[in-house]
Amino acid sequence: MTGRPGPVHPLLTGGEEYPFVTLERMRRELAPAGVPLIHFGMGDPREETPGFIRDALRAAVPSVSSYPTVAGQPELRAAAATWFARRFGVALDPERHILPANGTKEAMFLMAFAVIGPAGAGADARRTVVIPTPAYPVYEPGARFAGADVHRVALRGADGWRFDPARVPDDVWRRTAMLWLNSPHNPTGSVLDRAGYERVLAVARRFGFWVISDEAYSEVWFDRPPHTILECGLENAVALHTLSKRSAMTGYRSGFIAGDERLIEALRRFRPNVGVATPEFVQRAAIEAWGDDAHAVEQRGRYAAKRRLFLEYFARRGWDVEASEATFYLWMRVAGGDDVEFVRTLLKAGMVTTPGSFMGEGGEGFVRWALVPTLEQCREALARLDAVADPVAR
Repeated sequence: MTGRPGPVHPLLTGGEEYPFVTLERMRRELAPAGVPLIHFGMGDPREETPGFIRDALRAAVPSVSSYPTVAGQPELRAAAATWFARRFGVALDPERHILPANGTKEAMFLMAFAVIGPAGAGADARRTVVIPTPAYPVYEPGARFAGADVHRVALRGADGWRFDPARVPDDVWRRTAMLWLNSPHNPTGSVLDRAGYERVLAVARRFGFWVISDEAYSEVWFDRPPHTILECGLENAVALHTLSKRSAMTGYRSGFIAGDERLIEALRRFRPNVGVATPEFVQRAAIEAWGDDAHAVEQRGRYAAKRRLFLEYFARRGWDVEASEATFYLWMRVAGGDDVEFVRTLLKAGMVTTPGSFMGEGGEGFVRWALVPTLEQCREALARLDAVADPVAR
């Protein structure tokens, strides 16, 4: 008898794959050879990371490298707290309210592991994660790998693509361990105001669940700066922030978790089991980035210029854009309703965008444009779009 490995996790053998893996496969099949690809798919900025941040990283690379701690350098937590107070007017204790993360994607995936108890823990166990959709596609896999039940709530254009807690029945809230919020919202670019956060937190504090607010795009705005959930108090609330979009530092993998000290302490205990903070030379670069606001303003100006360019072009073509108040995304309605086919058409012209249906329920019939190529590439894309026919019903 020979020993054979047991089965792998069933979620790794199912038919579903990560949406951007599917999109990459479509690109390989359809994008024309020899035509430089312009990528509006993933939210990965093509702008340069500011020079002073790169200089700080280079200067901090040590001759001997050691494991960083889970809590990160005190100076990093202090820089994050100082920025948070400067940006939102909310005072955070760097020791009790802040924990660094290896980019917020990692923190998002692991969050459910810290709040979902083991199966069979009793009738009163809370095992539900509520996710408004369409959504960033990491929330749900993180919940399912942690063994949670997922309750999706489809956002609606009639509501401005904003989450309304009244649409979730009380019997679901009684089972809920965690709710995901995302504002400014990926993929629609909608923004939740302070009153919206207060309504959600009133429900959370009534039923006793955590609200995790993904605020990765808080610095990519055009008319007025978005709020943070922590302006409504820290009880039951945690916010996630990152340098990826603010400072064009996606590859640095540097963000932080902030909020209710009860969950921060639980995460501090949990995270040594799965990893540590980013390398200390990355932390030094992050300290410089959180300490400077001027480069974030410049970055926002670049996105604003690209946004104006596309909004004007879409208006001339009669292509409707909904929400899109903030973030570097444009949420475009496909006239014919077939978002996947429209994306396939764009791929044949050497442009990648994301079908709204890839982002979950409620996204059908929309396309998400991530305005991350350079301004020159955006102008080239508009020239290519002139040769693309208007989508029609099929």
